[in-house]
Amino acid sequence: MNTDNNRDAKWREELRSALSAKERTSIPRAVIPQLDPKFRVHSNHEVNQGLSQAQAVLEATRCLDCPDPQCIQGCPVSIAIPTFIKNIERGEILTAAKVLKQTSALPAVCGRVCPQEKQCESRCIYNKMKKQPVAIGYLERFAADFERENIKANNIELRPSAVEKNGMNIAVVGSGPAGLSFAGDMIKKGYNVTVYEALHEIGGVLKYGIPEFRLPNVVVEAEIDGLRAEGVNFVKDCVIGKTISYDQLHQLGYDGIFVASGAGLPRFMGIPGENFIGIMSANEYLTRINLMGAGRPGEDTPVLKGNRVAVIGGGNTAMDSVRTALRQGSKTAMIVYRRSLEEMPARVEEVHHAQEEGVEFMTLCNPIEYLADEKGRVRAMKVQRMELGEPDASGRRSPVPIEGAIEEIEVDLVIVSVGVSPNPLIPNAIPELEISRRGTIVVNEESMRSSIYDIYAGGDIVRGGATVILAMGDGRRAAAAMDKELMKQEK
Repeated sequence: MNTDNNRDAKWREELRSALSAKERTSIPRAVIPQLDPKFRVHSNHEVNQGLSQAQAVLEATRCLDCPDPQCIQGCPVSIAIPTFIKNIERGEILTAAKVLKQTSALPAVCGRVCPQEKQCESRCIYNKMKKQPVAIGYLERFAADFERENIKANNIELRPSAVEKNGMNIAVVGSGPAGLSFAGDMIKKGYNVTVYEALHEIGGVLKYGIPEFRLPNVVVEAEIDGLRAEGVNFVKDCVIGKTISYDQLHQLGYDGIFVASGAGLPRFMGIPGENFIGIMSANEYLTRINLMGAGRPGEDTPVLKGNRVAVIGGGNTAMDSVRTALRQGSKTAMIVYRRSLEEMPARVEEVHHAQEEGVEFMTLCNPIEYLADEKGRVRAMKVQRMELGEPDASGRRSPVPIEGAIEEIEVDLVIVSVGVSPNPLIPNAIPELEISRRGTIVVNEESMRSSIYDIYAGGDIVRGGATVILAMGDGRRAAAAMDKELMKQEK
């Protein structure tokens, strides 16, 4: 180990001296290749095409390898960011991928969908220089994709790590990012891990919630295959709380349970006409298309289509929905959001992609009523024009109605994306579990342990809706805490 550390320190020093800081900071940030908007709106191909190796090496060269790398502090799963980037700089791409997988179960996913601009990249020292930060997300994606493509090209068989088993069994409820991250850490610690998924495919929100033009299924499947190769067992079509009860999990011999059942219960606004035909949640809309193939040749799952589609909301799910509507053939697709464009919670990149594709943005507008035709199908919505008032508790300026400024907008499909609530199945099935007023499982924030001694929880069932990487951070924290507790009990 000391030899490895010495070698690592030596080549990093060589890299530092190869170029001066001034030369490194003069390199412009890499621009990721993208599909042309006119082409991509008629396909489900991934929009961002990834960096070439030459681009990735040059971008990695920008990293100054700070003595106190704040980028690591900004990463919820604590990736050794300078280490993996410097491996890319010296051409050791597979080593870079190995560094990523030491702390992240899903690097190819995170490199695509995580909000790096609010996390690791926001801490990059380049921001203090008024320069664009190192493209950490692009580099993470590049290294993970390089490894996957190398495995495929060379027909490499994935094999489990030589980890000594400790004989203890762990159940994971839900196969989304929190569950997969937890499972990845626990299998490395020597536990037997089984992940139970209620749906017919593994991946949770990564499969049903995020469209393939942003996160291809082959990428998700490759990450899951990696976990399978490590020894994680997956069980589909099994609803914990219905198919198998909490008591039955004990009878099956599980020593610990991690609940990562997500937040799949959609919210609506409670305004007149919301039950008309042609008004649905973003959850239902995206699940029908992403997971069940609605709209694809040969698939039987129905989904409503519209010529004038309105998506209510301003988050990433709203962007996914409105861009999906374009790909489903809508002539006009619009975002209706009650605040300004600058205050939208969606990633800047996603908003930019939507604008490129022709999405209309109706900002400072709030639906107040839907109108239907004689068949009960939505035909229009009334929107209240808003203006920004004083900041609310989150620091954002609160939208205030402009008196008398009400408009009627023609629409024939409305997709509501104003948030989700936690999946109530587990809370309802285990009455002893402490639940918050919002329906989330109450946990210790450091250990992710619930009010029941052997149940830990993380992700949206605890947070009520958050990012992939925050859910993964919960999984890692829970794995460390559960392992510590179980090892203590063994002594």
